[in-house]
Amino acid sequence: MTDFALPEASPQADAAFRAGLDAGKFLIQRSTTTGAYNFYPRALSPTTGADDLEWVEASGKGTVYASTIIRRPAKFGGDINNVLVDLDEGPRLFTRIIGCENEDIKIGMKVQAVVMTPDFGPNAKSGEPAVFFKPA
Repeated sequence: MTDFALPEASPQADAAFRAGLDAGKFLIQRSTTTGAYNFYPRALSPTTGADDLEWVEASGKGTVYASTIIRRPAKFGGDINNVLVDLDEGPRLFTRIIGCENEDIKIGMKVQAVVMTPDFGPNAKSGEPAVFFKPA
């Protein structure tokens, strides 16, 4: 059996992603060898293990792959949606849709990324921007 050490997490990759958000940009990584995109930020390509990842601005265009509504009492903020979005570049990410009623979110719906500091959830408390989506 061959000894194999997993690579350490990359705080630099996370810092670069967050710096992009601070500048109002949604950045993802692309392999310079294969051209494949990946998200969430990593130190190594998840498909090849290479360290040839570069930062590029995502188009922000995507399609709803799956959606669910979490029902909560109004005193706890009311209902929220949790959505999986397939970016046009390929990666799939977990997010929320803003700017429409939860019941209007449909699988196959076209969406566009928005970088913002929300007035809800943990990012509201921290003041950090995050990526959300709105109907396209």
